[in-house]
Amino acid sequence: MSDNRFTRVASVAEIARGKTHCITHGDTELLLCHTPEGFFAVDNLCTHAAARMSEGKLKGCRILCPLHGAAFDVRDGAVLSRPAREPLRSYAVKVEGDDIYIALA
Repeated sequence: MSDNRFTRVASVAEIARGKTHCITHGDTELLLCHTPEGFFAVDNLCTHAAARMSEGKLKGCRILCPLHGAAFDVRDGAVLSRPAREPLRSYAVKVEGDDIYIALA
């Protein structure tokens, strides 16, 4: 892979459509989401109460916080419902063959 900003984090076969996969990079937990539109990555901690989004439900391109039900769009981290007000940080994702890469730099 020519772009050194991207790091291989998983294979496509590891994550069924409609499921998520938690990844730790340094001190940061990321959530890789396999949606009908493809793979997307966001921070794993809710911006409202620091609950782990990996314990919530992925519905299409929406991830629901397990603590208070805030919803976020995994495509860009945008807040879709309260009580959250701040978006999740999102990360660029590339799929090459069976390999999934996230821009972590």
